[in-house]
Amino acid sequence: MRIGISCYPTHGGSGVVASELGRHLAERGHEVAFISYATPLRLGELPPRVSFHEVEIEHYPLLKNFPYTLALASKMAEVVRMKDLQMLHVHYAIPFGAAALLAKQIVSERDLKVVTTLHGTDITLVGNNASFKPVTTLTIEKSDAVTAVSNFLEAETRRQFGITRQIDVVYNFTDPRRYKREPLSCMSRVRHDGPATLMHISNFRPVKRIGDVIRIFARVRAKMDARLILVGDGPEAPVAEMLATELGVRDKVTFLGVVDRVAPILKDADLLLLPSATESFGLVALEAMTSGVPVIASDIGGIPEVVEDGISGYLAPVGDVEQMAAKAIELLSDCKRWGAFSMAARSRAVENFSYQRIVPQYEAIYERVLSG
Repeated sequence: MRIGISCYPTHGGSGVVASELGRHLAERGHEVAFISYATPLRLGELPPRVSFHEVEIEHYPLLKNFPYTLALASKMAEVVRMKDLQMLHVHYAIPFGAAALLAKQIVSERDLKVVTTLHGTDITLVGNNASFKPVTTLTIEKSDAVTAVSNFLEAETRRQFGITRQIDVVYNFTDPRRYKREPLSCMSRVRHDGPATLMHISNFRPVKRIGDVIRIFARVRAKMDARLILVGDGPEAPVAEMLATELGVRDKVTFLGVVDRVAPILKDADLLLLPSATESFGLVALEAMTSGVPVIASDIGGIPEVVEDGISGYLAPVGDVEQMAAKAIELLSDCKRWGAFSMAARSRAVENFSYQRIVPQYEAIYERVLSG
């Protein structure tokens, strides 16, 4: 098959999944063309059967804001004709889904198909904004196939937009080969040889509740030798630094900034903290679990579909810093329990969310759409 993929080329979950999907589709013999304003972060050097096509952003005096959606639609149509694409798979309803439907009209001489994957905030935040809701609804209704990354998001899409059409739930995935780590003895987890390492990875938006990450860590640090590694960047980064200083733990917090691949970093983590206000899936939780890292997270959205409470991690109500901290201390203080959680996390990730299991689900949707 010949597939065009559009996504945000950043470190957010939708861009990561789209990049990895394109890579694995190419490995399975398909031709893949990425269309965006920059090369997706996880794509790196273009593998065989993968091409990248840049949407040029220009500025005109008469336009207050550059019409990216229109430029994207035009580029999509251009690449469809150039690469003889059979379909566009867009990751995010706004703006990619809307642009793909416009491109489909531009190349009306072809039977171009559009597959839209909903990732979360395109439904719960951006797409539900009054300014975009009609466009989001149209995109969902008129796409040839629609997928959602969790059962939670599928239900939320129906609730907020009144959608009745078929929506396929296709979970996010990881490549277990990239997240291997050496087995560690029980004694190494007692931490006589160094601090416990807690980690948080995100885009540092308010929804990620970075303040809760710092507060949880401060409580853990009061009970044991520990350090916190923050991966990513965003508007809440200065807030996190100020709060860490106020709570007296700034010297134990490391800000790594944006990192292309998190697998090499996760191998050094003991716990992942994900106290988000909402998550439609929680890809970073899955990446941590694939590395054998238990997760302490909010019992919200699609996270319970990924993390099994009391087995591969612990879940608590949003904002319950005390409970999250207590569970973190409990795990880090009991090496046998940590080991059991680590093994369960890795096993669940490999058995249920491996690319070998998920990518064929997308292929089946493509084949269904192309067969009409």
